[in-house]
Amino acid sequence: MRCILPSQLPQVFALPSSARPVFDRPFSAFLFDMDGTIINSIPATERVWTRWALKHGLDVATFLPIMHGVRGIDTITRLGLPGVDPVAEAKEVEREEMEDVDGVVAIPGAIAFLTSLPAGRWGIVTSAPVALARRRLAAAGIPLPEVIVTADDVTKGKPAPDGYKLGASRLGVDPADCLVFEDVPAGILAGESAGAGVVVITATHHHPIETSHPLLNSYEGVAAKQDGDGKLTLVRIAN
Repeated sequence: MRCILPSQLPQVFALPSSARPVFDRPFSAFLFDMDGTIINSIPATERVWTRWALKHGLDVATFLPIMHGVRGIDTITRLGLPGVDPVAEAKEVEREEMEDVDGVVAIPGAIAFLTSLPAGRWGIVTSAPVALARRRLAAAGIPLPEVIVTADDVTKGKPAPDGYKLGASRLGVDPADCLVFEDVPAGILAGESAGAGVVVITATHHHPIETSHPLLNSYEGVAAKQDGDGKLTLVRIAN
């Protein structure tokens, strides 16, 4: 997902400044954002949202960076466009996104990394609606976890922590004992606000991101180790 620069962020997306150690320490579960974190859906996403932005007279270059990582209905509502019904418009955007999964692929190393995780110890927390999430995951060949929290499951999307709190609850663990994998400020703030550890995936970033959390370009240089209690530890491995 395209990185958002500080000058492009609405005030609600204030960048988090604190970070917890995430390597070589055990967590009860891993929680992953979807777009930009385990899959690259930028071409498809931006094709659809570019058409929508042009239809409504928006400056595409300004608009695209601020719509990533956020529920479509929240993006449209925040714009406050006269005569625009956010619910109806979000449904139309979702329909177009369901039809366009060309170029949706897994982030390097993501499939092997996710496949290595034990069932019931990881989940996905995405701003996409459930039908679109399943469509894109299938297109990218990503295995489905037991827990998927989508835009349909929460009333407050990212940067609110609700999705990550719900994901942790469904896995039967404390959010503070989870490691969140994210890629954009809205999601980073959501994970941090949930009390989780956060690691930032930069595979699809166009610009450096300002964050104190650890950065990973892909999943190819890391592995997850499980201890006797079933807890997971993220470790770096030699290339």
